[in-house]
Amino acid sequence: MASSLALYSFCLFSTLFAFTATATQYCALEKPLMHLHFYMHDDFTGYTGPKPTAMRIVTMPKMSINDTSPRTFGDVAVLNNLLTKGPSHESELLGRAQGFSVRVSDGGLVNDLSLHLVFEHGPFAGSSIYIHGRIPLDKPVRESVVVGGTGHFRFARGYMISKNCDYSLATGGSVEFNVYVM
Repeated sequence: MASSLALYSFCLFSTLFAFTATATQYCALEKPLMHLHFYMHDDFTGYTGPKPTAMRIVTMPKMSINDTSPRTFGDVAVLNNLLTKGPSHESELLGRAQGFSVRVSDGGLVNDLSLHLVFEHGPFAGSSIYIHGRIPLDKPVRESVVVGGTGHFRFARGYMISKNCDYSLATGGSVEFNVYVM
């Protein structure tokens, strides 16, 4: 009887020790909230260089003859946009915003966005942050979720606030990003 009680105590202690060690390792991964601020240049016409950095690869037919929006439900665009420190596309280059968006509403004003913020220069060079979200383009401020990351941002989570600085659905423009990430 005493040996089974000792075995039970040993098993209970071992389980609690393993749980505590795992919880301690998880807590060690916690990082303080970091605020990153930069601009993306969504260029459908080539204003940032010799060629566009965003392109519609699927263009759906208009749902109505009264639809005057340059974007339509079902359109798909791919992105390889500049990320810069300032609002001008000529300011310091930090990296690229690479991904795609699908127009998921009538009139093409809401996107489902899948975006990798890839840092090529500066302290986070070689790292990336993965963003996913519903982007209602008719809203002045939009929120997306940080799903993960690589390098410095491995296990990242958080959110991104985006707002247009100088933007047109037809040609693109600059979008301000405030990323809050742990």
